[in-house]
Amino acid sequence: MTFSEHLLQLRKAHGLKQTELAPHIGISWRAYQTYERGHCEPQMSTLIALADFYSLSLDELVCRDWPKEPEE
Repeated sequence: MTFSEHLLQLRKAHGLKQTELAPHIGISWRAYQTYERGHCEPQMSTLIALADFYSLSLDELVCRDWPKEPEE
């Protein structure tokens, strides 16, 4: 799952509209929309706000599998 897909899934699971979520994380809904569509990536401060809002770690928020098995 991509980061943008995950944002969409999280928002819908919480029953929120983009216009409802954006103020909680301190951005405009148009800025949020670009993240959900995969057109831009958020700044670190926005990632932290999203992770805090959803009670996730940054790794969970950005769909990062950690730790990865070392490559041989």
